[in-house]
Amino acid sequence: MTLFQDSENPIKHTTRPIVTGSTVIGVKFNGGVLVAADTLCSYGSTARFKNVCRLKTVGDNSILAAGGEFSDFQKLSNMIEELYEEGECYDDGAKMGPKEWASYITRVEYQNRSKMNPLWCSLILAGKQAGKTNLSYIDLHGTFFETDSFVATGLGAYMAIPLLRARWSENMSLAEAKEVVSESLKICFYRDCRASNRIQFGVCSDDGVCIEDPVELEHYWGHEAWTKPKLQSSTAATW
Repeated sequence: MTLFQDSENPIKHTTRPIVTGSTVIGVKFNGGVLVAADTLCSYGSTARFKNVCRLKTVGDNSILAAGGEFSDFQKLSNMIEELYEEGECYDDGAKMGPKEWASYITRVEYQNRSKMNPLWCSLILAGKQAGKTNLSYIDLHGTFFETDSFVATGLGAYMAIPLLRARWSENMSLAEAKEVVSESLKICFYRDCRASNRIQFGVCSDDGVCIEDPVELEHYWGHEAWTKPKLQSSTAATW
């Protein structure tokens, strides 16, 4: 979008994402919160950057995970770091928790949206403070909500949510949460041309905040429906 200040000096706003990440999933489990995303950033439809961490620690007890335009996520990350360092300089013992960080990020997103220059990200903020877990969703419009169960962004909002609804339990362990999230991201990998089978977990629990090393999901492409020549199928068959 271009808003013309005068004929020689137009004001330009970036409203078209270029390098993007896909699905992000957040799940509460018994004792904490799990977030996960793959490590791929696509240049258009090209799988260009295959080893990108889309998770970031925020403060002392939160993790932010992002889908959408990666450069906007980097800008938001820099703003968060500046605010955190400013708070540390006061040395007054006050610490921002997950709810405060979610509120701040929501205000930033809404302000940029109101200026017609949105930070083109779909964000999940997870954290645990004083024994209470928090899982929040924020989008590029400044829309915000909290959930007591699970949330997904991107194509995962359509592909992963049904599986999470069927298998999620508030008493599930971390291992069970990882299993269902891995299965959800595998479905997204099969269906989304901008997804990868290389994924990364972030965990917020009583032990603190941890972003784990990437792992690769096992996958299989040898199903008969995918390998059988279409000329041998009936005209009513689908893929």
